[in-house]
Amino acid sequence: MIRRVARPMLASLFLVSGYDAVQDPSGRAAVAGPFLGKIAPALKLPQDQQLLVRLNGAAMLAGGAMLATGRMPRLACTLLAGTLVPTTLAGHPFWEQTDPTERAAQRTQFAKNVALLGGLLLGAADTAGKPGLAWRAGRAKDAARRKVASAQESLR
Repeated sequence: MIRRVARPMLASLFLVSGYDAVQDPSGRAAVAGPFLGKIAPALKLPQDQQLLVRLNGAAMLAGGAMLATGRMPRLACTLLAGTLVPTTLAGHPFWEQTDPTERAAQRTQFAKNVALLGGLLLGAADTAGKPGLAWRAGRAKDAARRKVASAQESLR
């Protein structure tokens, strides 16, 4: 029950932000410009800052839609976490602010995004009570070892 309510609530922020970024990236690109100017060449990304903001927004839209509808929620949370990191670093660099009021406001937004990131990481790790990949891989490894041992015994 909680998942059916919480996932769309969490997704709503990314759906709205993603839509806004895709529709009009200019304001976000201006804010993110200094960050993108440093990171884009290092990661061999395009230099078009509006394109990068739009791509991040499209990823937010896709991840938000997946999360809201319950389709591949772990993948959706992972995708959204990936969009939130550059958004937070580019949009809320409180450490660069000189005005104490603006610094406090940006620090609060930064902390909010870090909290959202924590929720997304929990969602990415949540298996809804089903075995996770690590457990499944361990079981497959044990089964393979038993088959190999059995085959070796039959060859003796």
